[in-house]
Amino acid sequence: MPQAIKVGLLTHAQGAHVTAYLSALAKSAACGEVVLADPGGRWEKEARKVLGDKLTQVYPDHNTLLERDRPEMVLVTMEAKLAPPVIDAALEAGCHVFAEKPSCIRVEDFEPLVHKADSGHRNLMLALANRLNPEIAAARRMIANGVIGKIYGMEMHLVADQTRLTRESYQQQWFADKDRAGGGHLIWLGIHWLDLAMDITQSSVTEVAGFTANVGGQPIDVEDSAAAALKFDNGTLGTLTSGYYLDKGYNSHIKIWGSGGWLHLESMKDEPLTWYTAKGAHAGEVQTWQGSKQPRGYTPFVDAAIKACAEMTDPPISNADSLRALKTVFAIYKAAATGRTVQV
Repeated sequence: MPQAIKVGLLTHAQGAHVTAYLSALAKSAACGEVVLADPGGRWEKEARKVLGDKLTQVYPDHNTLLERDRPEMVLVTMEAKLAPPVIDAALEAGCHVFAEKPSCIRVEDFEPLVHKADSGHRNLMLALANRLNPEIAAARRMIANGVIGKIYGMEMHLVADQTRLTRESYQQQWFADKDRAGGGHLIWLGIHWLDLAMDITQSSVTEVAGFTANVGGQPIDVEDSAAAALKFDNGTLGTLTSGYYLDKGYNSHIKIWGSGGWLHLESMKDEPLTWYTAKGAHAGEVQTWQGSKQPRGYTPFVDAAIKACAEMTDPPISNADSLRALKTVFAIYKAAATGRTVQV
C-alpha cells in the first residue's frame, strides 16, 4: 500500500472547484486524512458528506489549522488576491502546497513563494490538471520521439461560453474583478493551453506580443478576449486565442506543425488526438489515437500530487513550470498594456 498522508484543504466561500477537490481527496488512497479550514462554514456539510471519516477536523481559519495540525500537504483554493499569504504560511509550516490557479494577481507575489518552496525542498504545484490527460501524455511522447520531426509552429485556441458573463451572480464574484483575480479568460482558462504547449514540446515561451479586450461589453473588470503571438526557446512561433465567445460549451484545439507532419489535439472531443506523418509505415495517412480518455481531470492530478508529496517523487507539475505558466500569462498582459513585445 502507498504511504498515506494528511492533507489540509484551505478554502473560503468562493473557493473554486471545491466540490471536485473534495471528490479527489475522497478517492485518493495517498490521502489518509483531511483537515479543513472553512471560514464561514460554507463547505463543512458537503465535506463531511463526501469525505466521511476521512475528514478529521474542521477549523475556522487556515492559521489555526496550520498551527495545530501541520499536514504534510495543503490544497489551497482561494480568491487569487488572498492566496499568496496563505501559501506562504503553509510553506512556513513545512507543508507541500497544491494551489488552484492563479493564486496571485501579480507574478511578483508568486515568484518568492516558489523560491521559498525550492529552498525548503517543498512542492508548490499549480492546478493545471490537463497535463495528465491520456491524450496529452500520448502527444508528449510523440513529440519526444520525433514522430512529426522538428517543431515549426503552434496554433492554440480555447474558447468558452460568453453566457456566464451575463449573469449578475458571476459579475459579483472575484473572477470578474481584475484587482481580485489578476485577469479574465487568459489567466483562468488560457493558461491551461499555454502550459500544455510548453509541456508537450518541452520548450518555454521567451517573448510575447498580445492584446486583451472586453469585446462582449459585459459589466466585468476583466478581459473576455485575448490574443497572443509567442516565440519559444526552440525557435518555434505560435499563436493563442483565448476568449468567452460561445453561447454554451467549449471549442478548443492545439495544433503543432513539424518538419515531418503535424499533430492535432482536441481534448474535448471523443477522438481527442489525430496526427499526420510523412515517414514510416503510415506515411501520408491521417492517424487517430485509439487510447482511452480516462482517467482525466482533477481526481488523477490531485492524486498524483499527493503521492509525489507522500513518496518524495516527481510531482505532476514542478515549481518551475508552475511559475513559468504564470510568467507567460502576465507577460501577455504586460504586452497588451504597453503595446510592446515583452520578454518572459
